[in-house]
Amino acid sequence: MEAVLVINADLGPLHRVTVQHAIRMLCRRVAEVHEAEPDRLIGIFPVPRVVRLVRYVVTRWRFSSGPAWSRAGVLLRDGRRCVYCAAPASTIDHVLPRSRGGLNTWKNTAAACYECNQRKGDRTPAEAGMPLRSEPAVPTWTALARR
Repeated sequence: MEAVLVINADLGPLHRVTVQHAIRMLCRRVAEVHEAEPDRLIGIFPVPRVVRLVRYVVTRWRFSSGPAWSRAGVLLRDGRRCVYCAAPASTIDHVLPRSRGGLNTWKNTAAACYECNQRKGDRTPAEAGMPLRSEPAVPTWTALARR
């Protein structure tokens, strides 16, 4: 089953959870079904696509400069597709290799398939003759929540 989007009481996206977690939220009455699968039930509850929290959760931290860097976040930002060949991505590649001072930042990392990551090795994309299909950027919270 697919993930269920959790939205705040003001309809702002928060994160995604499993269907089982969403049903537990409904049972505890901390959330309501906002959008559901037509004609599908789990017990007495419709199968949710989107659940809305009953009470507003303060998320001031979300309005900082952006989410913290993480490997999972980079894969999510790039749609789990290699930035070099568009194959399914399983690793993270550093645009400026770590051996040359590259850091774990949003703008220096991109999702890559194992083959492209190995082929690029300890070189920059220009040196390896492997242009990026899209330039790495810092994602917004909303962009990550939609994926």
